[in-house]
Amino acid sequence: MFQKCRRWRACCGVVGRFTAFRFTVDPSPSQVVVLARHAGASRFAFNQCLALVKEALDAKRRDGSVVVPWSGFDLINAFNSWKTSAQAGRRFVVDRSGSTEMVATGLSWRTQVCQQVCEEAAVDLGRGLSAWTDSRGGKRPGRRVGFPTFKRKSRSRASFRIRCTTKAGRASIRVGDPTAGPRSVCLPKIGILRVREDTRRLRRMIRTGRAGIRYATVSCRAGRWTVTVTVEAADLHPAHRHSPRPDADGSGWVGVDRGLAALVVAADTTGRQVLRVDDPPRPLRTALPRLRRLSRQVSRRQPGSRNRAEAAARLGRAHLRVANVRRHFLHTVANRLVKTHDRLALEDLHTAGLLRNRRLAAAISDAGWADLARIIGYKQRWRGGQATPAPRWYPSTRMCSACRTTGPALPLSVRVFGCDECGHTADRDVNAAVNLAVWAEQQHVQTRDPEARGPVTNAPREAGSGQRPRAGETSLDDGGTPPPRTPVTAGTPEKGGVS
Repeated sequence: MFQKCRRWRACCGVVGRFTAFRFTVDPSPSQVVVLARHAGASRFAFNQCLALVKEALDAKRRDGSVVVPWSGFDLINAFNSWKTSAQAGRRFVVDRSGSTEMVATGLSWRTQVCQQVCEEAAVDLGRGLSAWTDSRGGKRPGRRVGFPTFKRKSRSRASFRIRCTTKAGRASIRVGDPTAGPRSVCLPKIGILRVREDTRRLRRMIRTGRAGIRYATVSCRAGRWTVTVTVEAADLHPAHRHSPRPDADGSGWVGVDRGLAALVVAADTTGRQVLRVDDPPRPLRTALPRLRRLSRQVSRRQPGSRNRAEAAARLGRAHLRVANVRRHFLHTVANRLVKTHDRLALEDLHTAGLLRNRRLAAAISDAGWADLARIIGYKQRWRGGQATPAPRWYPSTRMCSACRTTGPALPLSVRVFGCDECGHTADRDVNAAVNLAVWAEQQHVQTRDPEARGPVTNAPREAGSGQRPRAGETSLDDGGTPPPRTPVTAGTPEKGGVS
């Protein structure tokens, strides 16, 4: 039925979406052993594939004709060839005549785990190698990615992934199997896992053909096993999606300003405040006394002892609760925004740079600005809306929303914006949100040339269609230098700072 649903979406020109459902596993003692065995097999396969890559690289330095397995497909073939060879396992057989013969047995435990666990580990290594190559070649933006390293049992998180296959009309991964009850997930080679949450929503989507399981990821964090079922689902119902707007309509934009005094302040171009979140939970600040006490308990235990392991587990559970509380609240705020507004404009904050400020790093981390922007982005796409980031250096905090005059930087202690030109006063965060909404409306009105990636002008072809230099400035094509841009350090109220 899901194949029929996908054909219907293809005919209608509708693109599906990928989403995940996470359930907490309640395993038995014997199932804990099986899950740990699969997690260890995934880690072993990753390390062995990385060792094969390094051996091939060393051999290629001596002989340039050696082929290095680099992609996930090549790594899978290399590991499958290695696991049945004498290097993976062998034994010596002595017959009656006294002659000794070596027999290649390969990995003796390879039949005890699902083979897809090792294959997915090889795929993960292939992605890491591709990311390293793209980062060195300048194809990958952001910080430079390092070469993959071996996974340690004591440091890496126990996790493995299994793909969903269909054999004789029966899927290998099943949710709510009739023989196991509704709160269960069945995995190949592992069996039925009891889960604590209700699976009704996912079961209904699969039964009606609106979702199909792609793979399941089982992981352990702070002593708690979870299974995440990733599905390819149909688009949301039209009643839950935003109504499409004509291209010429540039209205309806809402600016979203993120800060510390108020986590989220949203306002439209008219200055009307549509949402304000002044009471975030701040889970890290609330749990900090307990985290300090548990950290002291860990440091007082003897390294390598059982008491230290138990104390570290308690500390890990406390940190996990902090992360869960923050994530739940961010999803709640994001849902309030994307369900009521189809056009959102967010400021592009340099969160990694802001964390260098030792006075504000803890508060910024506790707010979760980057996660909030990421959640709003994909939820808005699901509902057919728009979420656009404003430039990082756009002076939304220093600009007057009434006369559009840019003033000096405001210290964090000043919570009311006042314009010296027109005398307009407004809340600092509301003024920034209005400026973001106005910027998005102005950018939407401008017609863009898809080939030039810039505003359309009437310039001749040889002159290009990029931005024209303003009065008093020199174009880079003329051998001049770009206009100076004042750097903004962490802690200032400019974009890239906090408000």
